[in-house]
Amino acid sequence: GFYRNIVLNNPRKRNALSLAMLQSLREDLLHDVKSKELRVIIISAEGPVFCSGHDLKELSSEDDVKYHSQVFEICAEVMTLIQKLPVPVIAKVNGLATAAGCQLVASCDIAVASEKSQFATPGVNIGLFCSTPAVALGRSLPRKVALEMLFTGEPLSAQEALMHGLISKVVPEDKLEEETMKISRKICESSKSVLALGKATFYRQMTQDLDTAYKTTTQVMADNLNLRDGQEGIEAFIQKRKPVWSH
Repeated sequence: GFYRNIVLNNPRKRNALSLAMLQSLREDLLHDVKSKELRVIIISAEGPVFCSGHDLKELSSEDDVKYHSQVFEICAEVMTLIQKLPVPVIAKVNGLATAAGCQLVASCDIAVASEKSQFATPGVNIGLFCSTPAVALGRSLPRKVALEMLFTGEPLSAQEALMHGLISKVVPEDKLEEETMKISRKICESSKSVLALGKATFYRQMTQDLDTAYKTTTQVMADNLNLRDGQEGIEAFIQKRKPVWSH
């Protein structure tokens, strides 16, 4: 049980992030997340659209402002939760990711996409600017690339998304599963506690200035050495053997 596969499974609705979908995504992400067995979470989707973003039917004026706010709040919660989880989260994208769906890809730690995948924030075209997706986009992409996407709604190809740093890898569709599992298996070779510490620290120091970031990470390196797995890894390296992680 090293991998958890979370599959967005409403292809008829283009895997829209309805309130119900967001709630079950949150539940799946949090489920038994402290388990020693769980090492990697992979998010993929059924059908030709990875995720189309918010369910616009839920955002029509029949629902009140309070309901709309609730949808956006849980969405933000899910996106930030991904980075707070102690295990790496990989987006496995095979198709179109738009608006909050594009935000979901940007929020994952790693993203592997098939060549046919595309990424867009087309909200501006229907009069609802993608301001919340822009938070994740503006932190993943160069500003001028993000703003062109946000102002025009035009999609990036998988190759462009790779070039600008929105995703980690592009592979032919028939290699998508293999490549994602290769990365996952590599992650599983490391100590869970060391990775959890490293992931949390990475996101913390990214928001800090240079001096503060080095203060933070200098302390963490010392803490890391004090972890059982930190000592085990170094001893194993010196003794030229494979480490035995405590997990």
